[in-house]
Amino acid sequence: MKFGKEFAAQMVQEWQEAYMNYNHLKTILKDILRSRMLRGAPSTVAAATSHGSLKRRVSLYRAFSGLTGRYRGSPRKSEDEVILVSAAQESGGDEHYQTFFLNASDEGGEYELVFFRSLDGEFNKVINFYKKKVEEVMGEADDLSKQMDALIALRIRVDDPVVGGSNIANRAVPGFSSVSASVVHPPINSTNPGWSRMEVIQEVELSAEANSEDSNKGTINENSNSQRKTKGYKKDMKTFKPASLEVLDHVKINVEPETPVSTVKNVISSSKSDLSYSKEELRKAEELMTHAFVEFYRKLRLLKSYCFLNQLAFSKIMKKYDKITMRNASKSYLNMVDDSYLGSSDEVTKLMERVEATFIKHFSNGNHRKGMNTLRPKAKKERHRITFSMGFFTGCSAALLIALVVLIHARDILNSEGGPQYMDNIFPLYSLFGFVVLHLLMYAANIYFWKRYRINYAFIFGFKQGTELGYREVLLLASGLSVLALGGVLSNLDMEMDPRTKSFTAITELIPLALLILVLVIIFCPFNVIYRSSRYFLIQCALHCLFAPLYKVTLPDFFLADQLTSQVQSLRNLEFYICYYGWGDFTTRTNTCSGSKVFESFYFVVALIPYWFRFLQCLRRLFEEKDSGQAYNGLKYFLIIIAVAARTAYDLRMGMTLKIFAAATSGAATIMATYWDIVVDWGLLQRDSRNPWLRDKLVIPNRSVYFVAMVLNVVLRLAWMQTVLGFRQTPFLHRKALTAIVACLEIIRRGIWNFFRLENEHLNNVGKYRAFKSVPLPFYYEDKRV
Repeated sequence: MKFGKEFAAQMVQEWQEAYMNYNHLKTILKDILRSRMLRGAPSTVAAATSHGSLKRRVSLYRAFSGLTGRYRGSPRKSEDEVILVSAAQESGGDEHYQTFFLNASDEGGEYELVFFRSLDGEFNKVINFYKKKVEEVMGEADDLSKQMDALIALRIRVDDPVVGGSNIANRAVPGFSSVSASVVHPPINSTNPGWSRMEVIQEVELSAEANSEDSNKGTINENSNSQRKTKGYKKDMKTFKPASLEVLDHVKINVEPETPVSTVKNVISSSKSDLSYSKEELRKAEELMTHAFVEFYRKLRLLKSYCFLNQLAFSKIMKKYDKITMRNASKSYLNMVDDSYLGSSDEVTKLMERVEATFIKHFSNGNHRKGMNTLRPKAKKERHRITFSMGFFTGCSAALLIALVVLIHARDILNSEGGPQYMDNIFPLYSLFGFVVLHLLMYAANIYFWKRYRINYAFIFGFKQGTELGYREVLLLASGLSVLALGGVLSNLDMEMDPRTKSFTAITELIPLALLILVLVIIFCPFNVIYRSSRYFLIQCALHCLFAPLYKVTLPDFFLADQLTSQVQSLRNLEFYICYYGWGDFTTRTNTCSGSKVFESFYFVVALIPYWFRFLQCLRRLFEEKDSGQAYNGLKYFLIIIAVAARTAYDLRMGMTLKIFAAATSGAATIMATYWDIVVDWGLLQRDSRNPWLRDKLVIPNRSVYFVAMVLNVVLRLAWMQTVLGFRQTPFLHRKALTAIVACLEIIRRGIWNFFRLENEHLNNVGKYRAFKSVPLPFYYEDKRV
């Protein structure tokens, strides 16, 4: 792989604008090469490409400089100098480097002058960004240090360890930092009963260790050695300074998990509560600190990678320059890079070592392997069995689908006497699984294109590293579910009843219900099978939607609620399951649901529930974020609620008045929702953009894709017209089939919306360099003097 592609592949995508623009500098070098070739000037690349008979590079015919030349130095004459680099400190604290090209008067030197100016611009951008990020992580390190002070003090207060029979909590030294202080390991042969409780905190004072090692050295007799050890331990006891407990007087704790009850309490009182010094409180604080350290360590790793990749990029581009121009400018420039803050700073490396040591001691009980596995989770591996299983189930689905079509056509089932009966009763049961499979297929396609265009969907959704599903896994779930559903459809094609009992075989009629129960059991299965972390993540987001607005609204929560608004027909089918099987209609393959007032009421309410979730989420975000845009978004969903209610009422009751009201409200809701989709969620239709009527940054090179997506969004949103304008039945389609087609069109529209919605979110993160999620810390310092 060429370096340019490897460089782009290893970038932190949210920082891509802060990396050296390698491709731009390569373009300038190509201009230099082209100008030299037009002038007939010699260059290594030109010589290698223009003379086909020359098998070796021109550089291989230069005078040999000796094997030890680079060690004894390579003397150069002053007239061979190509560039001079100067550094200056700007008023804002930023460093500014400027390269003076000494051969600008040469023919074609203007191209090289442009190259070095661009090179300086890129280097200044990189070094100032890196310096800013290092300052940020150093500030975060100070905050984590204060959090560790409070955590260790809380450990002492809760665990109440004893040294030499005296309580540590009563021997706290005021003003002493717990991060720099440590508890000494107990001596092996100690008879002091207090040492047995010191294993609560496994800290080692470095100075005490050194003194202890000095006291154990030497080749003296056993008595003398024993005396020295005793003195060493006494000295250790003198140097032992426990963590200060005064810090607990200046902090409050915020470890209560967010629940509907806690949200109501926080509205009434402050969200920061006083310490109760309970073990449960300590456990939750340690969990939050563990998560904070893992995320902080990830920041340091990415920052170190940023530094290394940019240094390598400058080295590569300068060597390309030397190769094209046959000059020797790379050494001077790369020496400057090495001496700069980018090449000489070691704060990140030292901080990583300190974080590793602290995490292993405090959160892994000294287990290095366990600690490092937590800090550096292994990358997810692609498994061949997933690809094989996906292909196998896909083939089975295709075979079953073909068999189903052939069987229906051969027996002319839909035109038979039991055809309408089947469409009214069995088709809605299985169409539920069809909607779910289609949504999974759209989601798999979204993941594929997100990965292709390097959209960091795992970070945006907040998936735990290594647990996010790829498109192969999602396709495996979709194909597996389709095999089960199609197999059930084939088993329910029999239209014949028992003439004596006038009922169908109960086992066959219960297949859809059994399949639904199986799916629900898999979703809520507590065992670590079938992507448990992803299932739990889905359940958690669903609960947040269900109890809106009592949970803080995050992107996965409102993203899932948006998916539910496109699955209204699935929710209605679930209601039909309850009616069809709950009232025993499945024995005669008929239903009395449509004549029930209770069913009609729930049929009306179920369609509004997903939009009501989104409306409440908008209110919660408006209350927390004070963003007026959420008020308009809430108004949009309120209009949709009215429109859906009007369309449902017209569908159940008919009437010209309801038809006019449904058409008017649906038209207003469609206009506002379409505008919100395209302008706000997708960020398109910007008049002053570099890409007319799109946005400045696009991840898809072909701009026509965005215009096609906008047109499709408008067209597919008008699918509600079939319920308002009377296109409720066609000569060749049953009403239930037409309803299912409209529902499928809405799912397809939602799948298209998903891609561009996440693309816009990704570009917003890129524009603000947001590559990390904010992590809540357990302790809140009231007094800044602490």
